[in-house]
Amino acid sequence: MSGSLHDVKNEIWMKTVLISVGLIFAGITAYAVLAEGVGSVKHHEWEEAHHDVEEAKAELDAISVTNASSEDKDAAYDKWEAAVDADVDAHLSYLTWSTAGKTIMVMFIVYAAFYGIAGFYNSIQPEEEHHHGDDHEEHHGSASPILMAGGLLLFMMGFPGFVTTCKAWLGLDYTADMSGFMLSAIGSVILIIGIGNWWNEDLKGHKEQIATSHPFKGQDIRKAGMWIFLISETMVFASFFSSYLRMRTEWCTQWAVNAGKCDVVDTYTASDYLRPGGATGTGDFWTLLPGGINTFALIISSYTIVLALKAAKNVNWEPSKNKLMARLFPTRKQTVRNYLLITLALGSLFIVLKLIEWSHLIAEGFTIDSQAGSIFYVATGAHGLHVFIGLLVMLFMVFKADTVGYDEENGQGIEYFGLYWHFVDLAWVAIFPAFYLY
Repeated sequence: MSGSLHDVKNEIWMKTVLISVGLIFAGITAYAVLAEGVGSVKHHEWEEAHHDVEEAKAELDAISVTNASSEDKDAAYDKWEAAVDADVDAHLSYLTWSTAGKTIMVMFIVYAAFYGIAGFYNSIQPEEEHHHGDDHEEHHGSASPILMAGGLLLFMMGFPGFVTTCKAWLGLDYTADMSGFMLSAIGSVILIIGIGNWWNEDLKGHKEQIATSHPFKGQDIRKAGMWIFLISETMVFASFFSSYLRMRTEWCTQWAVNAGKCDVVDTYTASDYLRPGGATGTGDFWTLLPGGINTFALIISSYTIVLALKAAKNVNWEPSKNKLMARLFPTRKQTVRNYLLITLALGSLFIVLKLIEWSHLIAEGFTIDSQAGSIFYVATGAHGLHVFIGLLVMLFMVFKADTVGYDEENGQGIEYFGLYWHFVDLAWVAIFPAFYLY
């Protein structure tokens, strides 16, 4: 809670409710255009390609039992092989558009839920008396942690039923578990209310709390807390890398040797499916492209959040002399907001491309039920979850930048979040070459 205490009226939160409606509309539109529109066309092309494969296979089977020349048989085989390749390409093209539309819709619905529920909750709270200057009371505590912890507990308790019910709604062979789904949904609402309460407290602002004991004496408590948190996160990702390196070096424990399990370990990794010349022979430049774009997206997003912090703390800020840049960033307040919006967009692009990539890998047979697959999906999934959590925090930062604004007095909020975002970026810079190129 940084900066002076702002006089934030409850009706300002109704703006988030309106934004949530716009996000839902945008998400549904993206789904309709990408998944139902382009995706339907691509699905039709995939069906035609699959039909061509069946015809080529029938022709190959027919000619193989005749006295046809070897040249004719080779031509029939080449035709069948080309049809299979075209079928695979058509399938992956369909998955690209369908997955993109569904992912954007789900992401925007989650964004809308956070904005809508948190905004509505804060808009109906009783108005607080506003105190000016240094006369207001210090921040003594918050109900947000217990609300978020309780909501998360209920969400995880009902999560298996939530997943089963979603699969049943998607038409898969599962029986809906509505009790688990409802428990998870209630937990989600409580979790968002807790987060919304924390948003409200931060928007109104409190004086930065300073540590008074060793070893962080004199440091902002939030900054020290963030560094401790990042150290713990480093150990989490280190466990993923150690598992990966152990698998790639084919190192085996003595008990596994004695049990005769070391000879059956599947050491195929995502890079064997993604990189050109991989062990499976399916990788090429285009299959590596989503991961490559994601790498640049995160690197650029780290830069844009630094630019947002720089603008917030620059008391002598002036608009650019370039006409285009002056239009994009006309005022200091809008500059901070727009740089945060760009960061949010780049992080969202990362999630969309990540799920497209996953859909391609699963379609090509690289699933989570293998040793290499479990390490890959858990490691990259955990990283993607960190990105998505960061995006949810960024939703509030964009809203704050657009309302009370960031300046030299409260800009450290961007700085502390930037530490987290840079860590997420750095983790990916290590994951990409290890899991994709090696």
